Amino acid sequence: MRKFLAVLYTALALGANPALSGDLAAIEALRDGDMKKLALHAEPATVPEAIFLDAADAEVPLANWRGKWVVLNFWATWCAPCRKEMPSLLRLQQAMPDIAVLPIATGRNAVEGIERFYEEAGVQALPVLRDPRSDFARPMAVMGLPVTVILNPEGQEVARLIGDAEWDSDSAKAVMAALMAGG
Repeated sequence: MRKFLAVLYTALALGANPALSGDLAAIEALRDGDMKKLALHAEPATVPEAIFLDAADAEVPLANWRGKWVVLNFWATWCAPCRKEMPSLLRLQQAMPDIAVLPIATGRNAVEGIERFYEEAGVQALPVLRDPRSDFARPMAVMGLPVTVILNPEGQEVARLIGDAEWDSDSAKAVMAALMAGG
């Protein structure tokens, strides 16, 4: 049933916007492995304004990354799949420095716990950003973790993946490159 719905959604999405049909079809063809879970949107979706907190409790607006492609990852220190996924997000950032990989610690995550998680996972090069009361995660319909949302340079959601993934896989990098080339 899930496969049928995915095919139906893709067919409807492609038919709904002929201008994007070729781009989406080309990107669909690049999806392999974990990237098959990536839902590409026929039309970009508006994302609410967000202000995160950094490790020093300073406010950091999501708008700081406007103009860049963003891989926005909702995660938590207690999330086992997040622990597995996080190093691949760092490797994606290192392989594709033109994008911004933003891990957003969602819910109650102490700064000390985040820093310990980063050290254990070997990802100290990623920013510490927090959404402690899920003020951003809730309107983004994040119901479980991890969830990764891809934003275009205008700050709109163009794709979403629920669950963990190998973000530095050849397929993931090809999908990101194709999205960047098309937008």
